[in-house]
Amino acid sequence: MKKWYQHLAGCLLLSPFLLADASAQSKIISLGTGGVTGLYYPAGGAICRLVNENRMEHGIRCAVRSTPGSVSNLQQVDAQQLDLGIAEAGQLHDALQGQGRFAEPLAQLRTLFSLYTEYITVVARKDSGIDSFDDLRGKRINIGPEGSSQRATLQLLMQARGWSLNDFPEVHQLEPAQQAQALCDGRIDATLYVVGHPSGAIKEALRDCDSRLLALASADVSTLSGKNPHYRSEHLNGGYYASGLGEIETAGVRATVISRADLPEQDAYAIVKALFERLPSFRRMHPAFKQLESGAMVEGPLAAPMHPGALRYFREAGLIP
Repeated sequence: MKKWYQHLAGCLLLSPFLLADASAQSKIISLGTGGVTGLYYPAGGAICRLVNENRMEHGIRCAVRSTPGSVSNLQQVDAQQLDLGIAEAGQLHDALQGQGRFAEPLAQLRTLFSLYTEYITVVARKDSGIDSFDDLRGKRINIGPEGSSQRATLQLLMQARGWSLNDFPEVHQLEPAQQAQALCDGRIDATLYVVGHPSGAIKEALRDCDSRLLALASADVSTLSGKNPHYRSEHLNGGYYASGLGEIETAGVRATVISRADLPEQDAYAIVKALFERLPSFRRMHPAFKQLESGAMVEGPLAAPMHPGALRYFREAGLIP
């Protein structure tokens, strides 16, 4: 078994229950992630593992929660149904502004730190006749579950073309764990992910389902960045999946760990410290974390103001003046 998979398995199995003899007085902090086959879930498991290793020092036990993804995490953190969440910065920006999927500003949301870049990743069956995003119209597509960044991003790109769901003969709302299999079974022609790479779900779709990655046109990237400053032009390294696969033009956005403003300052400080003081260990827990650098994880522009507890740690660590 690969070393990183051993780390990951430990994160997911132990994070909510690590060191079960903990004091009954420990404070439980819930962290909303995503579907179990996506990258938010192992990222949350890795964060919780590091927090829980020092819980006798700070009295916090971190527990991972699987959720539909970014939009749901933002809504649940705002509603105090979750203490922390992982969300892509574009949806966090919309939540603060009260736009897009958010009818009112969620003004209490705060940034703890950024993680990896998430890429808009379109996957289509090779026999579908889909060569570009424009070819999706009239095909069977998956838009993802309600509350996912996947659905919000796809709808934004569709609206820019004047498309509606009525332009597709079949529209599926599949959970992330179902999407690759739906491609393999021929139930859908294409799906869109917002995900960090390398991704097990993308690998499965390309390897087992005779599928391929599609580039976004420059106009698509401009649509996203024009609506939201946290989307930017990126090139996905196809070499993650096949030695002969080159770079694919797309858009990217940073995954961000968020809380509410009223999360106690000492708790935010302890959570951030647990990760950043063990960042080399975190990098080993998944290949997508390998390139993370502490400076890039705190630099702006931020989609939401930084929590005072996080800011205090970063200043003490010399990462922010």
